[in-house]
Amino acid sequence: MPSLTRLSFSIEDSLFNKLDKMVRESGYANRSEFIRDMIRDQIVAEEWRDNQDETVGTITLIYDHKRRELSEKLTDLQHSSHNIVLASTHVHLTHEICAEMIMVKGNPKEVKHLSDKLKQQKGVLHSGLIMGTTGINLK
Repeated sequence: MPSLTRLSFSIEDSLFNKLDKMVRESGYANRSEFIRDMIRDQIVAEEWRDNQDETVGTITLIYDHKRRELSEKLTDLQHSSHNIVLASTHVHLTHEICAEMIMVKGNPKEVKHLSDKLKQQKGVLHSGLIMGTTGINLK
């Protein structure tokens, strides 16, 4: 087990009540676990903001597969970024609408660029980038 440091800090009652509510609603066993995860989330956000060398993320696309040449354009964009695309999963939501989840690993700037290019294609109805981490900076 890693060594632990005990912290003590003061916050306003209203802020404490909001924290306690978030902890309860999130299902955490205690405030410490919740606050540790908040800190980790901030570290990951800084990795992306500071363009660290390598991050992990997932790009989710919802699109109309009947849109002329859209599937080919999306595939071509992924092939042109083969160095950061790890894997993709394609599912059929309806007869016309598909979802694709693309796992990526690389420089945040390159990942954001790919995500933006995919999102801009006509026929893409929704796109989202979930920014993750390799975990190296969380130890």
